[in-house]
Amino acid sequence: MRVPPNQVPASTAVDATRTTLVGLANAVGLDGLAAANQLPGLLAVVDQHAAAVRDSLHGDQRPLTAAALAGYAEGVRAAADEHGWQPPTDPIDWSEADWVLVRLLAVCALTAALDTPAPQPPPL
Repeated sequence: MRVPPNQVPASTAVDATRTTLVGLANAVGLDGLAAANQLPGLLAVVDQHAAAVRDSLHGDQRPLTAAALAGYAEGVRAAADEHGWQPPTDPIDWSEADWVLVRLLAVCALTAALDTPAPQPPPL
């Protein structure tokens, strides 16, 4: 039985979002972002993917949220699974990462940026 979204307790949605993003960070984000800091080519590709994710979520029209990013990541994983993609079982070679891994890493990068305050204009 499905519960209408407006009747789902907020803590459930928050917990689901947190679980998705923490799991994603543990699976790809921590090692991937560290690798991107060491591999300029990977960092550039992650930036391009992050821009595409932002555009897809209309990030230029409204602020990105953790819930939107978690939903996007789940959608990417579901679509990849439908096409036979399997998450790696061995450590990831980030210099050879596939599109799905880089896209998920971009979601991690955007999630990390949510915790960073937006630049403020200098005081007058």
